Amino acid sequence: MSNHLRYIQGYPTHLVEQVERMIQSGKFSTWFDKRYPDRHEIKSEQALYQYAMDIKQRYMRKTPPIKKVVYDGKIHLINNALGLHTFVSKNHGGKLRSVNEIRIANVFKDAPEALLRMLVVHELAHIKEKEHDKAFYQLCCHMEPDYHQLEFDARLYMIYLELSKGKA
Repeated sequence: MSNHLRYIQGYPTHLVEQVERMIQSGKFSTWFDKRYPDRHEIKSEQALYQYAMDIKQRYMRKTPPIKKVVYDGKIHLINNALGLHTFVSKNHGGKLRSVNEIRIANVFKDAPEALLRMLVVHELAHIKEKEHDKAFYQLCCHMEPDYHQLEFDARLYMIYLELSKGKA
């Protein structure tokens, strides 16, 4: 199995083999570009924060506030994560205060908007549901009906980036 395919380990064998055949034939990058021809314009952290807040306001009004939403260049180094939700409790003047933060891997600064949306939805869902369980995925699908396909495609995007890097 190609090293590129590590992003989709655990998916059904027929899907992994299909992707592997496209890579070997040199058609994968062209296929991905046709599937996602456009990239989003959400480049600043202020724009990313507003983007996440708009989704939160629409689907999760009653959840705790989010202090910040940022692009993070270190995320991919940690277990090949694509995004992180952090929940920190701080003692401030004898009161316990919690802070929610969302960090999105820097590589998604130039991604298709649908993939960025999937990541933001995923991290927002962690505010309400901490575990990757049925309730978590139901919430993700409520906010983004194509969630599961987009999650797979985000992994394909990581392969796409690696293949593109090899051509440079």
